[in-house]
Amino acid sequence: MKKLKKKLFLTVGTTKFPKLVNTITQADTLQVLSHLGYNNIQIQTGRDFHKPHIDPQIEATITQTNSSTVVKLTDFDLVIKYDQYFEDFEEQIKKADLVISHAGAGSCLDILKLGKPLIVVVNEDLMDNHQIELATQLQNDGYLYFCTYSKLGETLCKDLTQLVPYPKADIKIFTNYLDQCCGFEL
Repeated sequence: MKKLKKKLFLTVGTTKFPKLVNTITQADTLQVLSHLGYNNIQIQTGRDFHKPHIDPQIEATITQTNSSTVVKLTDFDLVIKYDQYFEDFEEQIKKADLVISHAGAGSCLDILKLGKPLIVVVNEDLMDNHQIELATQLQNDGYLYFCTYSKLGETLCKDLTQLVPYPKADIKIFTNYLDQCCGFEL
């Protein structure tokens, strides 16, 4: 039987979140991803990314192409591509079977609006960690799962089919309300 090939897209936005980026290449996380059928991981690293941290016991081939770093992990049949930013960010999300993101409001909503399963990783190193409030509410509403980077492997094993699709925005709601207030017939 042929193994199903799936793509994961991970984004940290415009800030640094090396703990999340490095968690993906830990042996236990790679094992879970491989078991779940992921063979292609695209990572948007944000600024100041220097090089991938790969466990020395994992057989890896690292190549540099233009602005991308590509890591082939033979043991896990995985290819990981690192880029600081993407001009076609939305396209990367659309191609993914799963998105893992930092808990920034803009990223969360952009991903949910595109209808992709989402795991949000809260950055505990932020000062007033306001991200947890949004992540908690969106998880309580059933739109995503959230965790800290240390619980990512465990969270990856959750049933993504249980997530609720994010509702489409009604772009006429405000104009309809305004028309109603002004006495115009609808």
